[in-house]
Amino acid sequence: MGYRILALALLLASTTRADERPLSLEDAIDLAIQQAPQVAAASATLEASVAIAPSAGRLPDPELATAIDNLPINTVDRFSLTRDFMTMRRIGIMQSFPNREKRHLASTRASQQIAVAQAELGKSRFDTAQAASDAWIAFAVSEESLTRLRTLRPDIELQAAAARGALAGGRTSTVEALAAQALVARIDERILSLEQDAEMRQAELARWIGEAAERGLAPIPTNLELGRSMQALVMAVPQHSPIAPFLAEIALAQTDVALARAEKHPDWSAELSYQKRGPEFSDMASLEFRVGLPFFTKHRQNPVIAEKLAMVRAHEAERDAQVRMHTAEVQATFATWRRGRERLTHYAAELLPLARDRSRAAVASYGAGRGDLRGAIDALTEETDAELEYVQLQGDVARAWAFLQLLHDSETPK
Repeated sequence: MGYRILALALLLASTTRADERPLSLEDAIDLAIQQAPQVAAASATLEASVAIAPSAGRLPDPELATAIDNLPINTVDRFSLTRDFMTMRRIGIMQSFPNREKRHLASTRASQQIAVAQAELGKSRFDTAQAASDAWIAFAVSEESLTRLRTLRPDIELQAAAARGALAGGRTSTVEALAAQALVARIDERILSLEQDAEMRQAELARWIGEAAERGLAPIPTNLELGRSMQALVMAVPQHSPIAPFLAEIALAQTDVALARAEKHPDWSAELSYQKRGPEFSDMASLEFRVGLPFFTKHRQNPVIAEKLAMVRAHEAERDAQVRMHTAEVQATFATWRRGRERLTHYAAELLPLARDRSRAAVASYGAGRGDLRGAIDALTEETDAELEYVQLQGDVARAWAFLQLLHDSETPK
């Protein structure tokens, strides 16, 4: 029993540690796709399209026909079912036979409906993943910005305290002392603003992943590589999830054109019936064929064909517009990711160290009586701005990577 309790305790401890693992960008995307109602709705739509497909292109259900033919109504035989030789009680079955091309196209259209639903599901998954990644990155940027500001605040508060001491000793002016205190107040305001922003960003992230948004966040990913080159991504634009539904809709619209043209070919039906007469007369059987006569195509079928052709052109124009816009978006985002990583390297190697060294030197110079307070305040302000700009750039790079990687992943339908 003791071993079982120990094993259970170890299992619970390992589960707790797993739950406390920092939430990465990839974790947030996976959780969002699993939980999003939008994805569930698109999946149900696909399921509906698959379920209805086997019925497409089938013959219509047969029809049962019953009737009384030639019933007398104004002689001595009126309303009699048996005395007049022409009176018959009829029962029959009728089957319609739409032309073969129409049935084949109906089956093709059902398959294309499935393709549309699959494309919409892929787009829904992509949109959900992108929204969740944007929410995670925005929250991570707010949290990292808060961390950096809180790290800098003690130095700024120390400088303000030194300014107050210098003012008491007559070594600085009231204006400079107030400027140092104002810098502390501005930092506090920025911290409060970021705390508010972080709470809002966390709420948006919780919209997509629920309680998992309460977990601590992993570092912002800025050093991840892409699975494809920009040229490969651009060449695969038609396969990307945001574009795939437009291509599927075009194929569906073209089939609708073919179906409209198939209406020019006649359908036909057959009916086999049995007529029961009075006991003195013989029973009868009938076989009837009916054929549609599409004589007035100018005013019936042709307008429908023209409307379907116009819809194809509309879908094609919309596809072309989306492909152009999406291609430009891919190229711009790739530039953001590639150049942004270069800028991050420059920030880490040059701008941030220089800003830190300058602020430390300005503070030390002021403390030694060789510099003015204004220079120290400006240096601290510049360091603060550089730190926050660096975090914002990290967010931009991570957002660009997530968008491009999600596009690459979407090229293979799930």
